Amino acid sequence: MIVESLIHPIAVALEVAGIVAIAAGTLWATVFAAHRFFVVRAVPTTVFENYREHLSRGILLGLELLVAADIIRTLVVEPSFRSVGVLGLIVVVRTFLSFTLEVEVTGRWPWQPRPEARHDAGG
Repeated sequence: MIVESLIHPIAVALEVAGIVAIAAGTLWATVFAAHRFFVVRAVPTTVFENYREHLSRGILLGLELLVAADIIRTLVVEPSFRSVGVLGLIVVVRTFLSFTLEVEVTGRWPWQPRPEARHDAGG
């Protein structure tokens, strides 16, 4: 089928992009943390917090790309009740991971206002 031959490479490209995003985010976070720790001599707790923040952002981006690939592959290439159920489970697990990583990075739930926004609204 023509649609499948076009969509399958797109899904694979999104999966590869997700893996690259996670790997690149990990590499960037590690290099940045090593530089801050060994060259700048920053406070270790600050270095660790920054490392977790940068690492989480790379993982979040990668998860979003992997979810997009799963949606495309499942709904366009293999539309069956079983594959849609598996997709639902994958999306639930990845969404839970995304929410927990967002809380780790920002220290607040995604629907809570940012402290700066609350400050600006009051002043």
